[in-house]
Formats: sequence, structure tokens, C-alpha cells
Amino acid sequence: MNGMSKTITQRELRNDSGTVLRRVQDGQTVVVTRNGMPVAELRPVASSRRFVSRAVIAEAGTRAPRVDARRFRADLDGVVSQAIDG
Repeated sequence: MNGMSKTITQRELRNDSGTVLRRVQDGQTVVVTRNGMPVAELRPVASSRRFVSRAVIAEAGTRAPRVDARRFRADLDGVVSQAIDG
């Protein structure tokens, strides 16, 4: 993945859009210019399919605040009906 920005012309985008979009999909941000002036930025969108390693998740858990399960359940019961029919 390459997080660096690349600048291309409008003509380059038109003529080689497939390659440009593959670069964006791979993590690169692309600035599109018209007559030498930046007019657009193409950047990857957050994806729910991004792989996150087990080690990264475990490390994040060590920094997360502790949750009191009983208090959490009481808070949920206070705002969510437990009735089946609503």
C-alpha cells in the first residue's frame, strides 16, 4: 500500500482511468489537475473488508477502557425494550 499522493492531469485520468483507480484502491491518493490547477482528489474509501491482524486487535484491546458488564446491561435495559413484540 502506498499512502503517498500523486498528481495527474485530467487527460491522464480520462485515458488511463483503470490504472488510476487500481492505484487508489491500493491506497494511493491521486490529485487531478485541469490547466495546472488541482480540481479533485481521489482517495480510497474506508472498507469493511480491510484485514486487521489479531496482534493489532489485541494491542488495541490493551488500550481500550474497561467495561463494567452489569452497568452496561443496566444502561441497555434502560433504553431498549426487552419485549418481543416491540
